[in-house]
Amino acid sequence: MIRYEHPLNERVRTLMRLEGLYARSLFFTGETTPEAHHAALLALFEITDVAARADLKTDILQELERQRQLLAPLRNNPAIDREMLDALLAEIDDVSARLLALTGKAGLHLRENEWLMAIKQRTALPGGVCEFDLPAYHHWLHLAPQQRQHDLQSWIAPFLPIHGGLTIILRLLRENGKTSRHTATHGVFQLMLTTAKVAQLLRLTLPANLPCVPEISANKYALNIRFIGIAGMDRGTVYDGNFDFELTFCNL
Repeated sequence: MIRYEHPLNERVRTLMRLEGLYARSLFFTGETTPEAHHAALLALFEITDVAARADLKTDILQELERQRQLLAPLRNNPAIDREMLDALLAEIDDVSARLLALTGKAGLHLRENEWLMAIKQRTALPGGVCEFDLPAYHHWLHLAPQQRQHDLQSWIAPFLPIHGGLTIILRLLRENGKTSRHTATHGVFQLMLTTAKVAQLLRLTLPANLPCVPEISANKYALNIRFIGIAGMDRGTVYDGNFDFELTFCNL
């Protein structure tokens, strides 16, 4: 099976973009080749741009506090695992404290680094980071892997509280979902939304060998999914088939 996720508001969309960028940056930082560390730095530049929203830290803090207030009273519920709940609340408190300790706009430490900003500017040009364009960067890429990793870790460290906060929020969002099974007819599915609480995230699960991908459009009234073919004569057109799939509506 393969799962597709579709955010239904701008806040969740931003958090999911950042989630993917953090995953790339942290993965490539853990590698040792110059090419991997170049990819890690590119992802870090993208994190800087996406996280520059002035209200991002405030949004995350407010949502964490809202979740803490919702979860804390559950301590007295015998159906709840008290140990797991306490661990989650402690995690929320720790991340919130680290977010509150952040000063200034996210990524300011990178923007104040002229050397990194020169590299960032050149990355916007195709092939703009060749050794004859940025000899100092070429030199850095030939330092010992451990030195490059140390530098990358120091550059990403100020972003980690934001990563911790969005990880908790998205985890809680994905775990708080209602799943139902549906059938697409001739590659199309429509559903009128009558629930009082509008979903924030859709999770759609399909067989991995199905030769189509979902194209989703939704508002608070209706959900429309067109399954677009990705192979043969169906490529780029609505897949003319009937099949079952799972749909999960997630809310915080």
